Amino acid sequence: MSKMKTKRGLAKRLHVTGSGHVKTKTQGYNHLAQSKSQKRTRHARKANTISKADARRLRRLIRY
Repeated sequence: MSKMKTKRGLAKRLHVTGSGHVKTKTQGYNHLAQSKSQKRTRHARKANTISKADARRLRRLIRY
C-alpha cells in the first residue's frame, strides 16, 4: 500500500508547535468584520489551539 498523501490545503492552515499542540487562526476574522465588535475582532487576531481529540485526527491528515 502506498503512503498517505498530505492534505495540502489543511497543512497550510494548521501549525504544529514544539510541544505537539495544533494551532490555527480564529474563524470569521475578515468576513463581515464591520458588524462585529472591536473586542471580538481584537481577540480574533490571536491563534487558537485545537482540542486534543481533534488534534490527533488532524495531525494524521497533515502527517505530523
